[in-house]
This record gives sequence, C-alpha cells and structure tokens, in this order.
Amino acid sequence: QRLKAAVHYTVGCLCQDVAEDKDMQFSKQTIAAISEITFRQCGYFLILCRHAKRSTVTTEDVKLLARRSSSLLKYITQKSEEIVSSNMEQKEKKKKKSSADKGGRTSGEREAVVTESEDSNMA
Repeated sequence: QRLKAAVHYTVGCLCQDVAEDKDMQFSKQTIAAISEITFRQCGYFLILCRHAKRSTVTTEDVKLLARRSSSLLKYITQKSEEIVSSNMEQKEKKKKKSSADKGGRTSGEREAVVTESEDSNMA
C-alpha cells in the first residue's frame, strides 16, 4: 500500500511539472489512472523477472517491454547508451588517476626503470 502511494505521489509530481511546462492541467482522475497503469506495469516487470529467474530488472528487460512503442524504445536505447558511455568515461578517469597515484610513473617510465635494473644485474 505504501509503495502504491509512493507511485501515486511521484506521478502527481511529474504531472505537475509537465503541467507547468506545457501550461495545462491534469485532473485527479487522470493522475490516478496514470498511477494505476504505472503500478500495474511495474507488476509486469516483476513477473518477467521471476519468469527469467532473476532478481534484478536490467535495461534489456525494459527494452523488451517497451518494444511495442518504437519512440519509447528509441528513447530508452538512447538514454541507456548515454549512461554506458558516461560510466566508461568515469572508469577511464579512475584508471588514469589510480595509475598516476601508484608511483607517479607512466608505463613507459616503469619499463625503463625495470630495464635499467636488469642491465645493472647483468653487469
């Protein structure tokens, strides 16, 4: 019941934002209908995940459910790709930072130090 109320509240906030942007109004019945549809759709997500024996809804699951609406599928795919590329950039930044923190040398400089020490050991 609390989850359903939270969905209703969130849908109400989103409708209010859209109403302000588009200079229009949503009736209470419309907000209630959108909330109910949203809540039921989330139930379908859960059924899909249980059927697939998963406990987590993935982006591929969402795309599968949105396949009937080409514009929605296109939007979800675009946002998914943006998130993936953003995550990749963050990982690259962390990698560069952690390698710089480990002695402050680049891989080329580390190889030169190793080669020098090998040369001195052979002499």
